[in-house]
Amino acid sequence: MEKPTVVSGGTTTIPIASVANGLPGRYATALYELAADRWLLDEVLPQAIALRRLIDRSADFRAVLTDRTLDIRDGTRAVLTVLEAQGFGETIRNFVGVIARNRRLSRLADILDALSAIAAAKRGEEVAEVVSAQPLTDLQRIQLQSRLAEAGYSRVNIQERVDAALLGGLVVRVGARLYDTSLRSRLTRLHHAMKGAA
Repeated sequence: MEKPTVVSGGTTTIPIASVANGLPGRYATALYELAADRWLLDEVLPQAIALRRLIDRSADFRAVLTDRTLDIRDGTRAVLTVLEAQGFGETIRNFVGVIARNRRLSRLADILDALSAIAAAKRGEEVAEVVSAQPLTDLQRIQLQSRLAEAGYSRVNIQERVDAALLGGLVVRVGARLYDTSLRSRLTRLHHAMKGAA
């Protein structure tokens, strides 16, 4: 299969290599190419997004993924049982099984993010990394898409991550641009302003 080196996306050009770097990128590229070769991208990519959301929304599932003391067989069995119960397809289950056997479960979220970035780059979209204190609702997603479109990012792929330390608000990164409306950031700015006034 021919591997494009560069994909044009709106006003910017996104090198595929830049989103496929490091360990997460290598695993993500392998899954993308496997799914493309088997004509399974329409099945695999939405399931990868669903799995990424499951990681964000389930503290128990995240605990299993990041528990390095868990026996590899037990961890693999537990994760695959959850995936089967949640209705994930064979390709995703087999892929996660490989990651588990290679002791990389703690990097699964990063791998899925890299997969989304690769898919977006190949579609000519930019990636918006969105970090929120709590998972976004469907309405918040629609509002965010609308705001990004108003800012000139009409072809954008949103990658969501939850970080409770933000306390509230959002941090959005599109390329080199960073929009930080988090409560933590506002409190930090207020703290610095008060120190400066003292």
